Amino acid sequence: MRPIRTLGRFGLFVGQFIKSSWGKRPPPGKSLEEAYRIGIKSLPILVIISAFIGTNLAIQGYAAFQPLGGQRLVGMFVALAGVRELAPVIAAAMIAAKAGTEMASQIAVMRIRAQIDALEVMAVDPVWYLVTPRFLGILLVLPALTILSIFSTLVAAYCVAVFQLGLNSFEFIEYVRTSITGMDFVYCMIKGWVFGLVICSVSCYCGFNAKSGPEGVGQATNAAVVTVAVSCVMLNYLMSEIFYG
Repeated sequence: MRPIRTLGRFGLFVGQFIKSSWGKRPPPGKSLEEAYRIGIKSLPILVIISAFIGTNLAIQGYAAFQPLGGQRLVGMFVALAGVRELAPVIAAAMIAAKAGTEMASQIAVMRIRAQIDALEVMAVDPVWYLVTPRFLGILLVLPALTILSIFSTLVAAYCVAVFQLGLNSFEFIEYVRTSITGMDFVYCMIKGWVFGLVICSVSCYCGFNAKSGPEGVGQATNAAVVTVAVSCVMLNYLMSEIFYG
């Protein structure tokens, strides 16, 4: 029964967010501030992780295709696995680990310090003031971060495939070009928007419902990361089935 009650509370929270934010402008400057905090500050770690994912894809693809004499297909393998699946999930995971935990912990601290109650006393809707800017900020930057993750993955895989494994540069690029289309990038951006919605809503919900005391902040942060990770992986499968199934 507890998971059902939690799901019901989450649904009520989402309904409250829609009611509070519908037709209202976000607090001035807050959305861009959140976009900078979520996007720019997460960019270095995202590029590094994506690059090493690309190198691993190239090496593993080469090792798998070489016994069959098809090592030139590494470009196709990197494009299909990296662009369609791994890049959106990597971007979501990095944002959840950095920005999602920050959202949950900040709001949880405000909850246990009664700052959210103070906003209500001042007739300021705390959901509108705290959640709306984060929601708009993450929806603004996560699709762009997903595209940057794709670029980093492909560039790193190209460097390893050509300069380390000795594959033909033209063949690698040609297999990448013919394996993916413009719609693949559109699908990745859609995944980015969906993952951003999940990261923001779950993280803010956990923060708003944090228990009192310092341990409450830790529990809220941990619950946000775990729930977001599981939800994004499940949604990635569902959207891949819809887009490519």
